[in-house]
Order: sequence, then structure tokens, then C-alpha cells
Amino acid sequence: MIDEAVLKLSPGLTVVTGETGAGKTMVVTGLGLLFGGRADPARVRPGADRATVEGTLVVEAGGRVAQQVEDLGGDVEDGELIIARTVSGEGRSRAWLGGRSVPVGTLTYLAEDLVAVHGQMDQQRLLQPGRQRAALDRYAGEDLVKPLRAYTQTYKRHKEVGALLDELTTRAREREEEADRLRFGLVEIEKVDPKPGEEAELKQEEERLAHADSLKSAAVSAHTALLGDPMASAQGAQDAVSLLGEARAAVEAVRGFDTALGGIGDRLAEAGYLVSDVATELAAYAESVDADPARLAAVQERRAVLTGLLRKYGEDSAAVLAWARDAAARLTELEGDDDRIAELTRERDELAARLTEVAGEVTRIRTVAAERFGDAVTAELAALAMPHARVVVAVSPAGQFGPEGADEIELRMMSHPGAPALPLNKGASGGELSRVMLAIEVVFAGADPVPTFVFDEVDAGVGGKAAVEIGRRLARLARTAQVIVVTHLPQVAAFADQHLVVEKASDGSVVRSGVTALDREARARELSRMLAGLEDSELGRAHAEELLEIASADKAAD
Repeated sequence: MIDEAVLKLSPGLTVVTGETGAGKTMVVTGLGLLFGGRADPARVRPGADRATVEGTLVVEAGGRVAQQVEDLGGDVEDGELIIARTVSGEGRSRAWLGGRSVPVGTLTYLAEDLVAVHGQMDQQRLLQPGRQRAALDRYAGEDLVKPLRAYTQTYKRHKEVGALLDELTTRAREREEEADRLRFGLVEIEKVDPKPGEEAELKQEEERLAHADSLKSAAVSAHTALLGDPMASAQGAQDAVSLLGEARAAVEAVRGFDTALGGIGDRLAEAGYLVSDVATELAAYAESVDADPARLAAVQERRAVLTGLLRKYGEDSAAVLAWARDAAARLTELEGDDDRIAELTRERDELAARLTEVAGEVTRIRTVAAERFGDAVTAELAALAMPHARVVVAVSPAGQFGPEGADEIELRMMSHPGAPALPLNKGASGGELSRVMLAIEVVFAGADPVPTFVFDEVDAGVGGKAAVEIGRRLARLARTAQVIVVTHLPQVAAFADQHLVVEKASDGSVVRSGVTALDREARARELSRMLAGLEDSELGRAHAEELLEIASADKAAD
């Protein structure tokens, strides 16, 4: 088991070798764990609380990955992203992205743009139907871009129109009931014809009519108090005007002796005039007030009608009128739905025809690309010790339109002539599947944006010339991406740009493994061990040197 190890993975092709049981696969397991793989507590060293994996990735500043990390609250500093994952002995797992704690699933999602791990027990990303479709579309290239964009836009509008039609038609009864309610309310309001502020005016008029006798009596009494009763004897009258007159006369008689009384006399005169005017207004008011039972009944009835209207449609007449305006607009909208339905139906039919046309063009381009792709992968397999295998891409009708077209895309393999074409995960053994994945990745190297590929024992069951070809193709893939390979084959290891060896040393009952980067001399010794089982074998050493020279010359020629 690996107690602790630090790996600096270089660009190009990195191979990881070591004796059986040294822990080579743990390197791949650690990478898988770092990118959201299943947390197996059995991987935690006995006696330790947890296993920890931490990685520093170089990402494009401002690129898609960096933006996703920043959106999640993480940091990308100077183009470097730090990812960490821990697994406890009880199976609990935690993840960090750019210094921010995140759900483990976030690492899995992010890994789609960062790394493709191909291990015999892993779920290959190209085994997922959606990824197979996306891969084929990338392989089709620019020929597919414009038709697929046209299809996507048409599909989106077709879905929108269909949803709106469904809403309009399935809610027909509800809409009719709403329209009936609006019509009833508008008729009711039109019949009553409320005026802004009318309820306050009616309330005031009802108060006056209901208390007409009291109001008239009060006005007459006030008038009498101010000006006196013209029907009564003038002797001993004590009305306000007379009293003010007497007061003024008393002051006027002596105002010449003191100027201060002059101003008081003038004010008494003004008071007399004012009281006389008020008395006149009271007389006129008393004349205007008449008990009118018929008018009172009409006002009360009008108020009752308005009160019922306000209870339904608003707190005052202005609010009722506003409701009526909104209701009229909504009713116009509802009554226009039939025309809208007919218009949308025509648009839906036109879009369906357009969708069929564009989907057909997308299918045609995919079918052509699928044939080229199958031939290219098959050619790669022939050099990877699978000369009789053939990979085909089945483009079949999906039965309905989908967001990405009307096709079902599936990669299938025929293991030998006459064999049925089966899905990849059913038509290939573990070792064959790894080589199929390698062939696919080589073919897609120029189109697939994933920058790092990891292969675990892609060379299982292969030797001789086929092993050299696997190394050559891994090196070819490494020209456009970072490639990490766990291998048992010296023919593959010879093509490495960086060679790491996992070594084990017995320490009592615990075996601890370390990872060491090899220089040119150490590489020759390791290849000799892989070839002959002996590091110091002269024949093995000579063969190792030959492999390194062949690989070096091959890479230089490319």
C-alpha cells in the first residue's frame, strides 16, 4: 500500500510501472478518487483515520473550468486549481475545490472537462449514450455545426409553441369560466355606473336628509338668537345683533374722551355686520332644508347598491373602475385565445415540418461521419492486436425529436467477422475494451477537449509487435493531451516522456510503496527488469536500450 507519495506529472506521456502488488493501480485509483470516484473505505490504510488525495491542476485562466470553480466560490490562482478529497475508515467522504468545500458530485461533473479515466473496472465516459452522440458530433466537425444549430433553435421554438398550445387548450374550461366572471362583473359595474368620490357625497347627502328637521330647527334657533324673532314683540328683545348695537352705542357716546375706545367701537361695528351676515345665511339655509322622504330613500338605495359593488370589486369607486379596466383588457385577451390557438397551431405544424427537414440533414451528416469514424477506429484496432475486430457507429431513429436531434447513437463492436455488432460494454472483454477506448481516443484526439487521459493496463493480454503499436499510439495521443498509463509492457514504457516506478519495501507487517521518477539510466534498468525479470541482465539491458532507441527515433520521426 502507498503510505505517502507525491507525483509531479509532466506533459506528454507518463508511464507508471512496478512489480505486481507494488501499488501501481493505486495511482490511478487516487486520480479517480480526486475526480469524484467511488470512495471505498477499504482503500484506507489499516490504523489510519483517513486517506487523502490532493492535486494541483493547471487550467486556463478565464476558461470554462476556471469560471465553474469561481461560480462555486472556489479560487483559481495563477492558472492553478487545487482539488482535495478525503475518505474516512467509516466510508465518509469530503471534497474541496479551489479551497471551497463542495459536494463530491461536483468533482464528477467537473471531471468531464478535465480528465478521462480508462480503467478496466471504470464506467467509461464514451459508454454513455449522450457522450457517444457528443463525440460523434465533434468528429463530424464544421459540417454539422450549422444544421445542428438550426435544429436546436427550431426544436426549442417547437417545444415552446407546443407547451403554449397545451396550456391554451387544456385550460379552455377554466378560461371560459374566467371570461364569464369578468363579463358579469363588467355588466354589473356598467349598470351601476359609479362615479369617483360618489360614495362620500351620497353619505353626506343622506346625513342631511335624514336629519332635515333637526337641521332646520337648529338654523332657525340660531337665526333667532342672532337677529331675533320678527313675529315676537320688539319690547325686551335680547338678540345678539341688538345687544351688539347697544354695546356699540355705549362706546360711541364716549369715544371722543379716549382714543382707545375708538378701535373697540370699530370692532363692535364689524362684529355687528358679521353677525347680521351669519343670521342672513342661517335664514337662507333654513329655507333650503326640506324633509324629502322620497329623495332620502333614493339616496339610501343608491348607497346600498354602491356598497355591494365595493364589496366585490374595490374599496372605493376609483378602485372599482380600475378593476373594470383591467377586466376588459383580460377579457379581450381571453376572447382572442381562439384566434391565438389557430395561429399557434399553424406555427406548430410549420415548425414540425421544418424540424423534420433539419433533423434529416443532421442524420445524414452524422451517418456519413459515423462511417468514417468506424473505419478510422477499426484501422487503429488492427494495429492493437485486434485485427479482426470492427467498430461501427449505429445511427438509428429515436422515434421522436430530442434536444440534440432525432437519432440514437451507439458505438458497437464486432469481435470477428460474422459476429453480431454489440454495444461496447457487451462486445469486448476488459482488455479489449481498454484498447478500443485507446483507439477511439486516438481518433478523437483532435476533437475531444479533455486535456488528460488515464489508462490502467490498456495493454492487458498484448505482447510483441502489438505492444509496440500501443506505445506508439499512446505517444501519438500524448502530442495533443497529457496521457498517464499504468503498464506492464516495456514496449509501451519505452515511449514515455516521463517514467515513474512504484517500488515496495517490506517494513515488518506493513508494505509501504514509494513512487520515483526515473532518469535515462534508471529507465534502462527498469525496462530490463520488465523484459527479463532481472535489472542487471546484459541481454535484458541491451534489449531495453534498443527499445528506448526505437521509441526515441519513432517520436522524433513524428
